[in-house]
Amino acid sequence: MVVYFLGELQTSGWDWYREYKEKSEPLVMKHGGKYLIKGGKSTKLEGTGELPSAYVLLEFPDEESARGFYNDPDYAPMIKLRQASGVETDVVIIDGFEESA
Repeated sequence: MVVYFLGELQTSGWDWYREYKEKSEPLVMKHGGKYLIKGGKSTKLEGTGELPSAYVLLEFPDEESARGFYNDPDYAPMIKLRQASGVETDVVIIDGFEESA
């Protein structure tokens, strides 16, 4: 079943992003993932909470692939880079919708 990997990022600066992007994008592809959303403008239609600085939405063929990306030893330094840069991030894996036959 397809799963989605959703990140919500809150940051005051993007100095870290060039290195992060350069090293993490190939890892997403290595694990069968693809980007559906990478930042971009967002507009709140309902709710009172603050919008994050950016959303990132990845699609993976299954949960094992999504976890494989996140737990890849080559990705660990990118998590540390993001966290050390003061980025507050929420990351979730969400099951995709399966049409019933």
